[in-house]
Amino acid sequence: MTNSNDFKVGVTIEVDGNIFTILEFQHVKPGKGAAIVKTKLKNLRTGSIIEKTFNAGEKVALARIEKKNMQFLYEMNGTYYFMNMTTYEQIELDKSLVEYESKFLKENLEVIMMFYGDEVLGIILPDKVTMKIVRTESAVKGNTTSSAMKDAELETGLVVKVPLFINQDEDILVSTKDGKYVSRA
Repeated sequence: MTNSNDFKVGVTIEVDGNIFTILEFQHVKPGKGAAIVKTKLKNLRTGSIIEKTFNAGEKVALARIEKKNMQFLYEMNGTYYFMNMTTYEQIELDKSLVEYESKFLKENLEVIMMFYGDEVLGIILPDKVTMKIVRTESAVKGNTTSSAMKDAELETGLVVKVPLFINQDEDILVSTKDGKYVSRA
């Protein structure tokens, strides 16, 4: 248990049977009445963000989240297979649990998997991943605008905007936060 006065960003709590991580909090002391703690919480099961107010000093259950290093093996029929890097145990995840992350998953990519007891809450990708361009148009001669970009399809099917000088079969770094081109690999 923790006290709402002791909230910190990143702490994981259990409220109404759901697991949340604290994104923001603010202690508020109104002119009259008891102090309150306003929070912005992210549901780790659904990804939704809510705002919730707690009374100052209210007891809240801490949720113990375990993180394990995993390696992505392969995807088959909408099921994603991961291997624990320590025990070599394999875990299967349905595409619904890794909908966004699947655009960046390629064989042997190391990720961090979050567990609440035996329940898998999701995965944490590295900040940047190296991916190969499988299809892009050639640069048009004379088009030398410094900010000119073109579409490039990556090995996972993700399409990103890249500068004109980037060619097919090159490896590039892509940000997993927003899915944008960062640099050549």
